Amino acid sequence: MRRIFLRFTLSFLLLGLPVAASAESLKLDPAALATSMPGLARTALAQYQDSNPERLLTTRLRLQLVAGEPAAALETIQTLRELQAKQGLADADIGYLQYELYARARLASAAENTGFEPAFKAAFRSRFAGLSGPQAFRASQSFSYDLPRAEQAVQRALGGIKPGEEITLDTALRLLRDYQPWSVYQAILPLSPALLAEDEANRYSVEAVRVRSGAASLSAYVVRPKGASKPLPAALLFTIYAEPQRSWAPAVQAAARGYAGVVAFSRGKLESPDQIAPYEHEATDVNAVIDWISKQPWNDGRVAMYGGSYEGFSQWAALKNPHPALKTIVPYVAAIPGLGLPMENNIFLTANYGWAFYVGNNLTLDHQVYNDPQRWNQLSDCWFESGRPFREIDRVDGTPNPLLQRWLKHPSYDAYWQAMVPYGPEFARIKIPVLSITGYYDDGQISAIEYVKHHYQHNPKAEHYLVIGPYDHFGAQSYRKQVVLRGYAIDPVAQIDTPQLTFDWLDHVLRGGPLPALLKDKINYQLMGANRWGHAASPKALEQHPRKLYLDGDKLNNGQPARAASRSQTVDLKDRQTIHNDYYPSPIVRRELEAGNGLLFISEPLDEAATLAGSFSGRLNLTINKRDVDLGLVLYELTPAGEYIHLSYFLGRASHVADMSRRQLLTPGKPTALAFSRTRMVARELQKGSRLVLIANVNKNSGAQLNHGTGKDVSRESAADAGAPLTIRWHNDSYISLPIQPPASR
Repeated sequence: MRRIFLRFTLSFLLLGLPVAASAESLKLDPAALATSMPGLARTALAQYQDSNPERLLTTRLRLQLVAGEPAAALETIQTLRELQAKQGLADADIGYLQYELYARARLASAAENTGFEPAFKAAFRSRFAGLSGPQAFRASQSFSYDLPRAEQAVQRALGGIKPGEEITLDTALRLLRDYQPWSVYQAILPLSPALLAEDEANRYSVEAVRVRSGAASLSAYVVRPKGASKPLPAALLFTIYAEPQRSWAPAVQAAARGYAGVVAFSRGKLESPDQIAPYEHEATDVNAVIDWISKQPWNDGRVAMYGGSYEGFSQWAALKNPHPALKTIVPYVAAIPGLGLPMENNIFLTANYGWAFYVGNNLTLDHQVYNDPQRWNQLSDCWFESGRPFREIDRVDGTPNPLLQRWLKHPSYDAYWQAMVPYGPEFARIKIPVLSITGYYDDGQISAIEYVKHHYQHNPKAEHYLVIGPYDHFGAQSYRKQVVLRGYAIDPVAQIDTPQLTFDWLDHVLRGGPLPALLKDKINYQLMGANRWGHAASPKALEQHPRKLYLDGDKLNNGQPARAASRSQTVDLKDRQTIHNDYYPSPIVRRELEAGNGLLFISEPLDEAATLAGSFSGRLNLTINKRDVDLGLVLYELTPAGEYIHLSYFLGRASHVADMSRRQLLTPGKPTALAFSRTRMVARELQKGSRLVLIANVNKNSGAQLNHGTGKDVSRESAADAGAPLTIRWHNDSYISLPIQPPASR
């Protein structure tokens, strides 16, 4: 390892810090750091090499900006843009715009002997004047940055280095990686809000409005392009995420594309005086907003909706009773309350426990409370170790959670949840075109795919398109995907621009534009490992060639076992030191499994490559000594190189597998067949020689409520209800059914 040397003594003295100051105690002085960092960056520039072209260029750009080499930085930005253009990225010519403006301002300031502020303002106005509306909106996103969090990162990096210590190149690069954006945004963030507002005011009119929904009053903003000569179709985003500043910003994106952009907020948000009640009123309130829009002189009578997560849910809520003015929806990673959150397949989760406070504490969002991962992680662990009932988790936290307590009263998918989005035959009434977008590793995928399947089930001729790839919850919504997601390097063709796809779709439906090129058929999936997209006519079309693999001994066998057998598992539910069911796909790629507390089943090597595309299902034949159990199944590909690729998982409650709306308890000691299907979709080219690996387990961990098997409301059970250890026999006529396409159809 090559090493570089920099004396930090001067920098630390200028900071006025004792030599042993901890990272948490540092109070950074940008002026003092500025005297040390350029030299470190220049030394690193002289030694840094990388075989990855894009990583080489982005790192070099960071170093050049810190080193005080703005001209070289501008050249690197241009090279990066050319590389991104070759990759097909939209708006590659405005990539790194914030750094371009910073570098230009530094150059102009030095050349003209002026201050940085007037130079930056001049560079900003000149560059933005030449941008289109969509480009300006995209570029504006570059000026959103969390300075306090960035400062903490720099503090941590500095705290690990002793004054005068010799450090490696990697250590220097990590420090500079944190320091560079922090130092740039220190300079530009105080100036950019007024400049962005000025540019926005030149392009759009912004109006705050109130919309009535029965006795309730909702806040909304309307953003329209200036100079529009005729009524426009409207693009509506309905959300609970009300930011304290510039809450109309999401509507600017639509106005930039020539629509009347509308962003409306749930009850109790912004200027709404009503009580905050997530999910409960959207089926009424969204349609009230649509009806109001359709009657405005600036609207041509047509409304489209788009957005992700809660915003995806609100679109489906609107279709509970479709309004004739609503012409299409584009939901990303759409939630189904009661199915995907706050519970999945009837199991309440702890992962988004703090969300109720985030959206429910005030008229906007409580970032201070929500952005406290230590509190929420410790809470889950403390509750689990305490053995207390799940309904008392807020007592463990010390803060009442009334929203959670309301939800816990509905452990089945009952009328309370069914009233929120289309249910059963109501999907048949949905005649408008739909474009759904989600990811294989999206936490909410279970909901997004359920909408697609139910729409096709009740309307086989539905004009419903799906786009799905190796994305997580936020990546599926973004204009650029993570190149490496939780250890998995995505294929280049998976790099799609979700906002661009959204408005290309709206242009197609509302303006007669071409169908987006990606949509070759109704179901469009990125085939991981093959660097290509696959296409199918419907969800069922993917599942025409199921391959059954039986859980026989420690094998996943193709044929049904010749003789009956079983494997036994014992789980002490009152023991809170041991966890069961490590199902979450992080990392996606790993070298070994922690399967010691579950049962592992492994297939024979594949004799040829195969396409796995769709959702796996199956039937579990079990005998347990209790009345209920929560189960977990995790599916992997074990490659010939020894890597485990996380493919999919199932998390579900035995008593609700047959019917989410009605609990059917098991009979202790009696074999029970549980047919399951609500698993997560995936598409991957399985390698020749790979094996499929399944881990079958009982779900017992701090990530979800714990089912003790008494038959009582699970949220009321405690460790005192555990009784004798759970014994479960997994019979060998249990199987999983995999949607694996035969070679001829690939």
